[in-house]
Parts: sequence; C-alpha cells; structure tokens
Amino acid sequence: MALSLFQPISAPHLFSGAEAEQQAFDFLLSKGLIPVCRNFRCKQGELDLVMLDQQVLVIVEVRFRKSEAFGGAIASVTAKKRAKIIAATQYYLAENSVKNTVRFDVVAISGKTGLNWIKNAFQT
Repeated sequence: MALSLFQPISAPHLFSGAEAEQQAFDFLLSKGLIPVCRNFRCKQGELDLVMLDQQVLVIVEVRFRKSEAFGGAIASVTAKKRAKIIAATQYYLAENSVKNTVRFDVVAISGKTGLNWIKNAFQT
C-alpha cells in the first residue's frame, strides 16, 4: 500500500497514549462522568479530559507508562506538570466563563498495574 502525501504519520508512542486516553475516557463514562471537552490546548498547556461529576468540573490528567520503571505513571505527574495543568485550567475557566467547583483527577495506566483512578489528586 502506497502512502498518501496527506496521510498523517504518528510516532508509535503516541498510539499508546491515545489508546490510554480512550481507555480512561470510557472508564470515566462508565462511572457516570459526563464529557465536556477532550484535549483542550492553549499556550499554558493541555487538558486531556474535562468532565462533569454532578456539578463538579473534573480536569483529568491521563498518564500511561508501559512499566513501573522510573516511578511509573503516577510518579510522572510532577510539580511542573501539575503547574501546567493548573495554568491551562485557569485559562479554560476564564475562556469559557465556568463557575463550577473544580477537581483535579489523575488516571494512571500502567502495563502491569492496570488503571488507577485518583480522585482529587492535587489542588491549586
């Protein structure tokens, strides 16, 4: 099969990240969360998933690691990463005139431990 000049080519590691994000999305839907936005991007950073849990706006960071080496998926949410998520959230809230209470969750997916949903993983 010949490649089209217009066919996007992605790095293999992005396929795993996209699959992990879809897995997290499906899991959260099954838990009753309502989708608001996916992959919101601004100069401050990116929000993987924005969902509603009742009246609470939930900002979900999805992290995927094939193994637990170097701390695994949960440990990859560093202080620098949290600061970027908080900055992007502040921009999102202002841009969309959102008044809801906000919660930051992490869905960590690892090849060995599976999916781990951490509600209220950090605060502003």
